[in-house]
Amino acid sequence: MNVVIIGAGMGGLTTGIALKKFGHQVTIFEQAEQILPVGAAISLWSNGVKCLNYLGLNEQIAKLGGQMDNLAYVDGLTGDVMTEFSLQPLIEEVGQRPYPVSRAELQNMLMDEFGREDIHLGKRMVALQQKDDQVEIEFADGSSILADVLVGADGTHSITRTYVLGEKVERRYAGYVNWNGLVEISSDLAPADQWTTYVGEGKRASLMPVADNRFYFFLDVPLEAGLENDKSKYKETLQSYFNGWCPQVQTLIERLDPQKTNRVEICDIEPFAQFYKGRVVLVGDAAHSTTPDIGQGGCQAMEDAIYLARSLQINTLSVEDALRRYQEKRNQRANELVLRARKRCDVTHMKDEAVTTAWYAELRQEKGLHIMNGIISNIVDNPLD
Repeated sequence: MNVVIIGAGMGGLTTGIALKKFGHQVTIFEQAEQILPVGAAISLWSNGVKCLNYLGLNEQIAKLGGQMDNLAYVDGLTGDVMTEFSLQPLIEEVGQRPYPVSRAELQNMLMDEFGREDIHLGKRMVALQQKDDQVEIEFADGSSILADVLVGADGTHSITRTYVLGEKVERRYAGYVNWNGLVEISSDLAPADQWTTYVGEGKRASLMPVADNRFYFFLDVPLEAGLENDKSKYKETLQSYFNGWCPQVQTLIERLDPQKTNRVEICDIEPFAQFYKGRVVLVGDAAHSTTPDIGQGGCQAMEDAIYLARSLQINTLSVEDALRRYQEKRNQRANELVLRARKRCDVTHMKDEAVTTAWYAELRQEKGLHIMNGIISNIVDNPLD
């Protein structure tokens, strides 16, 4: 089949690779003139890694991934370790190591694997309509194209979603702002093989190892939406938000490069059940936009890719029937994880002070089992278990 994908992010690229491997002719159209990653890095948990392994990218993703052997929570104000434990039991349970990776490097690897000659930049979709067994897509430059199937991988602001649902869905502000970037690994920040998160006051400062001796960092602060976003003031702003925190966090803020640091107001979208209409189907953030609080956004887009490619390959009654079966496989799991992330977000960022304070107390008693079981529950029931 001739498949058109709108959006060259992780979801669109992974879907394109999967569909090509099943023999489809696939072209990706991306509105941006150049592809820039949204965020500095991503925590690819074992289910996302398995999806890439399934597509033959085992060596490539392992090369990009950081060696994350342990996990720790640290009191951000005092620097006292609240809990620290090995992730090896989790790895053995699910059969795959997780990999924190640079978004830019992951995206470049996926583009190379898909084939850059089939990615067209500067092509913004402005309209679509179904004509018999085809979908007509119109672009802002006045051009148009026909496809047997249109895959909307056009992210949280998806035009394709508006078509599928028949209405525009507004994003919901989750209540916090995230700054993220990359810094060189250093022992005065955190151990090199550990995901370390400093917590306190409903805020987080977190460090995860990625390849080439770098930490991916993010800093979260509960704030109202719409505040000033001036890169030149990032250090000053973060120093005020994390005033009185331990030396490791102060050192992190001092070392970050404001011009290479991203600032994001974190949002999600209320879950919905309809992922397709006729021969138009949604994947990734277009289908289930989530907060990053359980690290499953990218992983769920990759699961979408595998399920969609499989469904189109093995269900032969009709294209529409295959898309319906994809929807039935994906919407319950993906939407449940959106709500889990939302719940975790509220606990972590002190929506209710008593609840967050209780969580801090629980972390001081944590031996690792409860946290790992929570992560495992997000990983299992993926398409490759």
